[in-house]
Amino acid sequence: MARIKLLSVEQRHDAGKALRVKCPRSSHGKVILGQGDKRDIVKLIEAANKDRVENLIPIRHGRMLQSPFAYFRGTAGVQAYDLAGTPTSGIIVQTCGDCHLVNFGGFATPERTLVFDINDFDETLPAPFEWDLKRLAASFVIAARWRGFRPDQARDMAVGAAASYRQSMRERAATSILGSWYSKVTFDDVRAMYEKAFKGGSLIEQKSAEAQKSTAEHVFNRLTAPSKGLPRIVDQPPLLYHFGKREAGKQDIASFFKRYRDTLAEERRMLFDRYQFVDAAVKVVGVGSVGTRCYVALFLGAPDDPLFLQVKEARPSVLERYAGGGPVAHNGQRVVVGQRLLQSASDIFLGWSRGPRGRDYYVRQLRDMKAAPEVEGMTPQSMRTYAKLCGLVLAQAHDKAGNAAAIIAGYLGGIDHFDEAMGDYAVAYADQVERDYASFAKAVQSGRLKTDLSKGSLATVLR
Repeated sequence: MARIKLLSVEQRHDAGKALRVKCPRSSHGKVILGQGDKRDIVKLIEAANKDRVENLIPIRHGRMLQSPFAYFRGTAGVQAYDLAGTPTSGIIVQTCGDCHLVNFGGFATPERTLVFDINDFDETLPAPFEWDLKRLAASFVIAARWRGFRPDQARDMAVGAAASYRQSMRERAATSILGSWYSKVTFDDVRAMYEKAFKGGSLIEQKSAEAQKSTAEHVFNRLTAPSKGLPRIVDQPPLLYHFGKREAGKQDIASFFKRYRDTLAEERRMLFDRYQFVDAAVKVVGVGSVGTRCYVALFLGAPDDPLFLQVKEARPSVLERYAGGGPVAHNGQRVVVGQRLLQSASDIFLGWSRGPRGRDYYVRQLRDMKAAPEVEGMTPQSMRTYAKLCGLVLAQAHDKAGNAAAIIAGYLGGIDHFDEAMGDYAVAYADQVERDYASFAKAVQSGRLKTDLSKGSLATVLR
């Protein structure tokens, strides 16, 4: 029998600390754009648009044009291109891949407990842990500038997110593997955090009430109307509409959901079988996802007992070219496995399938008791607390997915060298994003990139 070699927490901590020699923590403050070739932001955006639904691309550009922050949300691929040239410790974890502040939020676990966690995994892939943190830190500086907060407040949010991540990893370093797997941040934890920071518990109460109302029944009343004796999804073009003639037929849809069903656990297949498919439509969502093939499907267990499933195209991760490992066999499966690894609890109907034209998809419930952050209403104080919350949750996710706390804690250490470097990076990268946004806006203005905005609306946005 081969000898079993188990590393202690101290040994893993020391291994992480040793990595500082080849990659000092202060080096993470550097912004290195691209991989040494000429960087053309418009070409990168055009490349990201490849194989998207042509008539939806102007909507994508219109949403990105609303602000540098909206632009940033739609350009995960651009930052991935830039991150490939930055220093890395070599510590690889399952990353979110698009870790900005709006991709966190509240939702209900299968036990109906409200938790706060990462909620977008379209780009998830094993990659350097720093890449998630750099995107998260930059998102706070960009969002804070958009909100008109002071430069020192914006940088402090980035530093706070990194510090919270580092401190959480130190606390989690001695946690058992199962202890890490079972850990979660509940709304009670969030409420306590906000109360301690600035007596902001009422904000969490509001979000909790919002989540309680975000149910299948609520969506049912908003999206459907009776037609020939059964409820049907009501078209709301251009953001919600039924398929064109070349889209999937009934047989294709049945085959798609049969393949999806096979990816569920047996007891969940039995649950899914209690519902019957009724209707499906295209649904445009998000900023980065606009133009990818996204649908909403209505199933009924009874005339007034709906199940809404969101079907989202799973394209190759924007990290794939830069993180190594090569293409995956099924991008829907990549998303689902990444989500199950990183989230404290996942949707019971989370699964994947392949469409009739060979495209990969993943499936989950639509708006099942979800609460999203509202950046527009945040104060400097609430955004700073939110940054710390996101840092804490990201640490939980990285540790849960790979038992990484001890080695990352060893690398990051007990003082703020890494936190300050994240602040430097976030400020410098925010400057670059604003320059990129100006180049993007210029390309829209010239007509090279199409938008759904009228000339008058475009002039207002660019004023």
